[in-house]
Amino acid sequence: MTSTDITREQLQQALADLFAPWVRALNLRVDSFGPGEATLRLPQSDQLSRVGGMLCGQAMMAAADTAMVLALISHFGTFRPCSTVQLSSSFLKPLSGQDALVTARVLRAGKSMAFGEIDLRGADDGQSVFRASTTYALM
Repeated sequence: MTSTDITREQLQQALADLFAPWVRALNLRVDSFGPGEATLRLPQSDQLSRVGGMLCGQAMMAAADTAMVLALISHFGTFRPCSTVQLSSSFLKPLSGQDALVTARVLRAGKSMAFGEIDLRGADDGQSVFRASTTYALM
């Protein structure tokens, strides 16, 4: 299977099949994807908000890590077991009152390691609120 063989439905099913119940509770939805890239929609929710209605950082980091796994599936054309080695994040500004779009891109993937970048932005205003770089061990 190549990345062009992956469908939105398969990526959405991967969210249900591969992740812990608390990650599934984020209600992430595949918004778009391409070779080595995946964009997920994180719906605005009171359960993921902290004081002032701002999306909490823990939800941003979990959504980012999850999006990168789907980007890797898109890159390889299938799921490869992997483990997050490093996730370095920067919180640029608060996000409230709108869904988030989480775009993960594979920068390089070899036999045993993969590297990526993630951008989380407001779905309505398009403003970037969170950036991360990641390293994954491929099993």
